[in-house]
Amino acid sequence: MSKAFIYGKMVEGDNFTDRVKETRRLKANFEEGINTIVISPRRIGKSSLIKRVKDSVDNPAIKVVMMDIYDCRSEYDFLNRFAAVLMKEAAGKMERILDTIQKFLVRVVPKVSYSPAPLMDYSISLGITPQNYSPEEILALPEIIAREQGVQIVVCIDEFQQVGEFPDSITVQKRMRGVWQRQQNVSYCMYGSKKHMMTKIFQNKRMPFYQFGEITYLDKIPREDWVNYIVSRFSTKGKTISDYFAGKICDAVDGYSSYVQQLAWDVMQETESEVTEESFASGLEALLDQNAGLFTDQTETLTSYQMNLLRAICSGIHDEYTSKAVTDIYNLGTRSNIVRIKTSLAEKEIIDVVKGKAYISDPVFELWFRSVYL
Repeated sequence: MSKAFIYGKMVEGDNFTDRVKETRRLKANFEEGINTIVISPRRIGKSSLIKRVKDSVDNPAIKVVMMDIYDCRSEYDFLNRFAAVLMKEAAGKMERILDTIQKFLVRVVPKVSYSPAPLMDYSISLGITPQNYSPEEILALPEIIAREQGVQIVVCIDEFQQVGEFPDSITVQKRMRGVWQRQQNVSYCMYGSKKHMMTKIFQNKRMPFYQFGEITYLDKIPREDWVNYIVSRFSTKGKTISDYFAGKICDAVDGYSSYVQQLAWDVMQETESEVTEESFASGLEALLDQNAGLFTDQTETLTSYQMNLLRAICSGIHDEYTSKAVTDIYNLGTRSNIVRIKTSLAEKEIIDVVKGKAYISDPVFELWFRSVYL
């Protein structure tokens, strides 16, 4: 059954909107073996875009594999995830997984856990350690598999900025690049949502992954495309929304894809037949309530100085925090303290600093913060 709106997971099929230009470009990169780096804030739709491109590649000689390393905390966490995903792809069928592992990873004793679900998915525990495999051996697996099977492989790694948090991260990155840049039948697509970390990894001349591939900054979907999409999705459920209210949904969450879908769904649930100011307001209130717990957790550990800076930003003050007009209202401390506050909040992904000006990173967090603290 068709769903009106999808959020919190990858969007596919009719629920995927626009991204025609980006899909075309990424597909060409995948087919031509060009390394690609995709950077954007959370909830813009990176993962859905990569999945869309993966599904659009119809050349059987090109295999696209996707993995998420958000919960990897060390090099060998990553290597185990990396190898497990590659083994699944190389096997093709569940019945062949043990033979495939034995073929490419002879020094491990794998554990395979099967799901009782109808689709019978399964997970693999390989137990790769420094005692049985070196990092270079595991990093070389895609090329070995590609040559053995006569295919091109595209390895897509979500939340790649986690690599920057690994112990001895620079050495890990040097090993990765040292192996991957020599591979002839494999290309990589790395994408992540922590802009400052992704930028540091891929655009700092002193970092191992500098100029490793084409960098794409994923923009928000244009407002007019969202309006058309929202109106059409409401109509599939026998409800009506005007261009005006569809635009208000987009504007309220600054066009962030996941939030647009979530708010549109909340407004739909509050609407009997046609969206009104009352049903829109109720939907927006529901959105804030759904995220309040997360946002409360984010602010509980902040200092009074950090909270004061957030109050200033939410009041429309984005720079000149040492001016008398600002210090008379907000206690931010010394100039050096303000620098530390901004740096800390940027590292926590609560604010973005663009050309010296500070902005709240998450539009719904900003709406919630204003409602609670201003």
